[in-house]
Amino acid sequence: MIFQDQLNRIIQVNFPPQRIISLVPSQTELLYDLGLREEVVGITKFCVHPEDWFRTKTRIGGTKQLNLERIESLAPDLIIANREENNKEQIEYLASKFPVWVSDIVTFEDALEMIRQVGNLVNQSIEAKHLIRQIIHRKNIYIRPSTPPRVAYFIWRKPYMIAANDTYINEMLKLYGATNVFEHLTRYPAIEVNDLKSMEIDMIFLSSEPYPFQAKHLEEFSRICPNASVLLVDGELFSWYGSRMLKAFSYFAALSNQTS
Repeated sequence: MIFQDQLNRIIQVNFPPQRIISLVPSQTELLYDLGLREEVVGITKFCVHPEDWFRTKTRIGGTKQLNLERIESLAPDLIIANREENNKEQIEYLASKFPVWVSDIVTFEDALEMIRQVGNLVNQSIEAKHLIRQIIHRKNIYIRPSTPPRVAYFIWRKPYMIAANDTYINEMLKLYGATNVFEHLTRYPAIEVNDLKSMEIDMIFLSSEPYPFQAKHLEEFSRICPNASVLLVDGELFSWYGSRMLKAFSYFAALSNQTS
């Protein structure tokens, strides 16, 4: 069958695919939650959900450094990738040998469309539609903070890097009900300490990934911005598109209660 991915590329897939490799942790979890099991033959070393797949599935390297020989040895009939998370040259190489479907996600709507398309791609369209309805329902009943907090969302340390505009994280910050103080910047820029000191910031979110911020880093940021609340946040719930979106809005509600 013929499919189109989110980069508007056309691929031909032996349908339904029976040997799938996922190159993206959030999309690996989605495949599991859509009901796939033996069809998924390879995942990355960062695909930690579900745990039993992490322990038992063949690992094909990291999202940016794929083991191309191992992927070829698995003879996939479908590879599911992402424009941002995977290396363009490696994806182009794999696409010359196998059907590669690529997602491209910045907005909440992009994420829902990805779920729909992946459901169609792996013959789980009914399950995908049900999942989308659940996510939309949880979004609709979520109550945002009455006053939008001004938030800086950190993804890295040394150098300090934040999530700015044109990112899925920025989209989720909006859905949480926050104003991203760095929305005037693009993507994931590095910033200086003085950039923080000169801004009005209510809260600093230190993400659990990709940099594993921990409690020991709280004081460091409190010294820089003594008037801001500094919190460790679950990066998966701000940056994983797919079935983990089901858990995002209950997490946002708990976070909002914690900071109110």
